[in-house]
Amino acid sequence: MASLTIRNLDDALKTKLRLQAAEHGWSMEQEAREILRRAVSAPSTELGFADKIRQRFAGLEGELEIPARQTVRQISLED
Repeated sequence: MASLTIRNLDDALKTKLRLQAAEHGWSMEQEAREILRRAVSAPSTELGFADKIRQRFAGLEGELEIPARQTVRQISLED
């Protein structure tokens, strides 16, 4: 198994981790493993860009009217 060292951990965060581990009846190291395991195995609830667009326009029906193309204005460089 691999090892992981976490440096510069805030004292308040370390205290919370220690208390949470004590509530579960295991070490801080085990608590950290459990937190990491849950974090990486939880399904992502964040929508991707296409999903956000689909959600935004859900319920709209029909087709968009595409305007006719117009010719590009010609600019004379001789003036």
